[in-house]
Amino acid sequence: MRRRNWRLIAVGTVLLVLAVLFFLSMRDMTLWSNDPVALMRTVGEVSGVVGGISLAMIAFGLIGRKAPA
Repeated sequence: MRRRNWRLIAVGTVLLVLAVLFFLSMRDMTLWSNDPVALMRTVGEVSGVVGGISLAMIAFGLIGRKAPA
């Protein structure tokens, strides 16, 4: 039987929410940017990396580890 790691799941969920909020909040900054395309490309890459890391953390937390015998 495996035990889920709830701390890892919680941190992954918080990171995923922060990545989405960062992406959505930076959309409003394109109005004041000199190069909005480059800005959103960079913001998308950063949000994607953080989102991918958070999904991996959630997956590893759900898989869990072996319970002590």
